[in-house]
Amino acid sequence: MEAPLPARPGETGVYVSEAMVALYGAQLGSVIELPLADTPVQARVLGVWRDYARQFGSVAIDDAVYRHLTGDERINDLALWLASDADPGTVQQALRGLLADPSMLDFASSADLKRLSLRIFDRSFAVTYYLQAVAIAIGLIGIAASLSAQVLARRKEFGLLAHLGLTRAQVVAVVAGEGAAWVAAGTVAGLLLGLAVSMVLVFVVNPQSFHWTMDLVLPWGRLALLCAAVMLAGTATAAFSARRAAGKAAVLSVKEDW
Repeated sequence: MEAPLPARPGETGVYVSEAMVALYGAQLGSVIELPLADTPVQARVLGVWRDYARQFGSVAIDDAVYRHLTGDERINDLALWLASDADPGTVQQALRGLLADPSMLDFASSADLKRLSLRIFDRSFAVTYYLQAVAIAIGLIGIAASLSAQVLARRKEFGLLAHLGLTRAQVVAVVAGEGAAWVAAGTVAGLLLGLAVSMVLVFVVNPQSFHWTMDLVLPWGRLALLCAAVMLAGTATAAFSARRAAGKAAVLSVKEDW
């Protein structure tokens, strides 16, 4: 995000969300009209901030300036930054004691809001986790079917390798190595494709559909573990499918050419 501009003496400065820039062209440093009084108020945009709660746009203005322009003394939303040694429960209790009806106040910490947002987000995209599991299962089934077909088609080759002195474990290792190479290629291709889709979602879909931007943070540790798990599962599937490559039938199939 760009650094905010300094306020000029005598002007009304406001801060707008990214949606205001996308929907109304309220660029940094531009002048917009605010319908705060009988006559629209001219205000200069001093900064742009990210607001993930209101897609239609929002404007932040100094409280004293707002009261001066409108005469409205009401407050319906308040954000508090507590000191590091302050107890949130004690502060909430003290604020409730200032009102005749404490039930009029509803508190939510930033941690609570974050947990709620992440829970809603995870619930909205829960189906993607199931699709991911289905895609991995289909891929493993494809690897097993492909290698099984190769084993059947290459029985004589594996039988000849056995006649040349390769042990059963070595034949299985050959087929597992081939499967690991194919799985590695698929893992790299899937990782690159996933990164490309992520960039499209972050840098194209979000600004166009929701009018906000966000930073792209890649969990390299989690991605590495996922790639390793896929590699391990694919190699194990290939080794399982290679059992027939080292069986007695493969050895006897060499006689078909005699």
